[in-house]
Amino acid sequence: MTEKITRDDLEAGIRQLQGGAKQKVVDKRKALVTGVGIAAVVVLLLTFMLGKRAGNKRSALIEIRRL
Repeated sequence: MTEKITRDDLEAGIRQLQGGAKQKVVDKRKALVTGVGIAAVVVLLLTFMLGKRAGNKRSALIEIRRL
């Protein structure tokens, strides 16, 4: 005859599924945080370089000569 499924059996099965899912989320979170950090640094550097270039185009070069 078949055995009845108890509450403990169900809880153990659900915990096993949750444990695997939680570990995957933790692993993905580390990679995501690293990727976002690198992207932020790249955006800041790009903004700095474009701003520096625009500043060079707009600034006037004044030459002072002694007579």
